[in-house]
Amino acid sequence: MSAVRVGVLAWQVARGDGVGAWAARLDRAVAEAAGAGAHMLLTAEYASLEAAAGERPDIAAELRRAVAQADAAVAAARAVARRHGVWLLPGTLPFRDGDRIVNRAPLLAPDGRVAFQDKHVMTRFEAEEWGVAPGAPPSVFETEFGRIGIAICFDAEFPHLVRAQVEAGAWLILVPSCTDTLAGYQRVRLAAAARAMENQCFVAMAPTVGAAPWSGALDANRGAAGIFGPVDRGFPEDGVLAQGVLDAPGWVFADLDPVRLEAVRADGAVRNHRAWPPPPPPCALRTPA
Repeated sequence: MSAVRVGVLAWQVARGDGVGAWAARLDRAVAEAAGAGAHMLLTAEYASLEAAAGERPDIAAELRRAVAQADAAVAAARAVARRHGVWLLPGTLPFRDGDRIVNRAPLLAPDGRVAFQDKHVMTRFEAEEWGVAPGAPPSVFETEFGRIGIAICFDAEFPHLVRAQVEAGAWLILVPSCTDTLAGYQRVRLAAAARAMENQCFVAMAPTVGAAPWSGALDANRGAAGIFGPVDRGFPEDGVLAQGVLDAPGWVFADLDPVRLEAVRADGAVRNHRAWPPPPPPCALRTPA
């Protein structure tokens, strides 16, 4: 494992003109982050859905177009990663998987190799309005910086999913998110910070921001980019390593070193990572006598 500068982008949703326009915006953003020395880049869940918008909000039509464009969007993002020599998670896309549709995040290597992580737990909107299905369980991904994990938005709210990745060797968890209320953003932000605290690892979160009244899927977007670490010796007292401005687009950066995690896991004021409990015993019901 080795240190890496991570860049996390709050993605400003804009009315696009297909995959090409979205990819051009992505390319400009990645060029900026690469120029700042970042090598691991993350942007928001469903960021590319702006490329599927039509003349008026139509959730079903937007989903059909997004699925049809998914392969083209991944190919365009692969070209961006190769051009700038970075690891890139360009958000998530709805993919057809047999007779189902899943929410899938591509992780792109600097040489264009690609691996995928599916969202495992669906929000009500995805399940009830879009018919998006749960995807494959958590994975870890090998990089030259060590193993990392991906927890897509709602997945970060379930400790056992991220814990499985940490136990498989992930020291950095990437959380692309898309939330349309402050409450939704705060749920994911608090979850990301909690996963960093309880696992003594790093967690990076990237949201969509801005209003999109022309889109049925991306109509409202609230959030701020953030990077979180342990709440212990050698780290900020609130665990926040970098934090963007609420609802403002743009990058935040942090230099992350797994050696710092090894030190705090071994000799922190607490040892959350080591003290992770086994499954709890059955809960008994007792009546005062």
